[in-house]
Amino acid sequence: MASGALASNALLLSLYILFLALLSSAEYCPPSPNSNSPPPPPPKVKSPPPPMVKSPPPPPPKFKSPPPPPPKVKSPPPPMVKSPPPPPPKVKSPPPSPPMSPPPPPMFKSPPPHPPPPSLPKGTCPRDTLKLQACANVLNLLKIFVGEKERAKCCSLIDGLVDLDAAVCLCTRVKVDLSGLIKLDVPVAVELLLNECDRKVAKDFKCPPS
Repeated sequence: MASGALASNALLLSLYILFLALLSSAEYCPPSPNSNSPPPPPPKVKSPPPPMVKSPPPPPPKFKSPPPPPPKVKSPPPPMVKSPPPPPPKVKSPPPSPPMSPPPPPMFKSPPPHPPPPSLPKGTCPRDTLKLQACANVLNLLKIFVGEKERAKCCSLIDGLVDLDAAVCLCTRVKVDLSGLIKLDVPVAVELLLNECDRKVAKDFKCPPS
C-alpha cells in the first residue's frame, strides 16, 4: 500500500514539473517576424444607439378664451311721467247781471191828520168813547198788545191841555168811565197814562175827590 502511494505521488510530481516546463517555454517563445507591424486596430465596438427618449408631445396651442361678456344689467324702465290732465274746457261765464237795485221802500199811506180838537175852555175834559177805549187798552196790559196807534188815540184825549189839567182830566175819565170796564187802581192808572203820553206832574199830585 505504501509503495502505491509513493508511486502516485511521484507521478503527480512529475506531471507538475512538466506543466511548469511547458508554461515557461510558452512565456519565452521568440517573437514572430511581423513584430514591427502595428497592432491590429481594436475591433470596432458598435456603441449602442442612444436610448430613444420620447419627447413629450408639444403642448396644445393656447387659445385665448374671449373675456366673459359683461353681466347684463337691466336698465330700469323710464319713470312714468303722468301727463297733466287736460285743462277743463273754458266755460264762458255769463255776463254779470246788473246789480239789483234795492226795492223801493213800501209806501205807507200816512193817515190823514186828525183835525185839531176844538178849543175847550181851560179845565174841561172831553169825553170820547173811542179814545177812552184806547186808554182802557193801554191800561189792560195783560190782555192785549198795546200798539202805537192805541197809545196815540188815548193821548189825543188830553191834547191841548197842560200837564196838570191833563192829569185832572184823566182822573175824572178813569174814575167815571173806565172803572166799570177794568179793575184798576186810579192813581196808578193815571200815572201810567201820563207816562205813556209824556206828561209830567208833581210827585205829590193826587186825583181830586169825586
